[in-house]
Amino acid sequence: MRASHPLLTFFTDAAAGRFPPVDGRVTVLPPLPRGLECSVAFTGHAVVATAMPHRAVHAQGPDGFGASLAPDFLRHLAGPTGWIGVIDATLAACGTGGPPRLAELTDADDHARVRHARWLRTDVRVHGDERGLVTLADGLAGRRELSIELHRAQGGSRGHGRSLLADALSLVPAGEPVFAAVSPGNARSLRAFLACGFTPIGSEVLLRPERD
Repeated sequence: MRASHPLLTFFTDAAAGRFPPVDGRVTVLPPLPRGLECSVAFTGHAVVATAMPHRAVHAQGPDGFGASLAPDFLRHLAGPTGWIGVIDATLAACGTGGPPRLAELTDADDHARVRHARWLRTDVRVHGDERGLVTLADGLAGRRELSIELHRAQGGSRGHGRSLLADALSLVPAGEPVFAAVSPGNARSLRAFLACGFTPIGSEVLLRPERD
């Protein structure tokens, strides 16, 4: 059974179309496992998972209208030398199930995408073929997370990203939610996820704080 965090309910509810109230407020939750924290923005409501006391979080003036992702607030959360990830769009879709269309790979441990996934996530499994590779893992708050990367030789091949994504969804049981974090600036990747049925539900940033 996958470990979960109270934030998981926010993600699964949003994936089903049930969003937090548009009240401009910030909900503060306990920190994530493995020394990670996060700030997640939904429409008009934010959720911050942190070990910082509630009063210290709210003293910085975050709100549900974008200030929870402001650079100064994120640096306050992370501390002077803590790691701050990039701000990603949070996307959700449903698995399609059926016979898996991608083979599991056991020789991709040195791939940068796999190393990054294992630094942030648990139970990382890697699948792929000649088009590229897919990581499927237990990610932020225990949600099922999917990411893909095309092989460089295939980077300019039109449609390969979308076909790989469609096949990746067969790795998730039909109807089960699956999530992805995609940089808004990576327009090609974002278009591929949207074309394959992923829907934006918010935005997020991960942190690994270092505080006195």
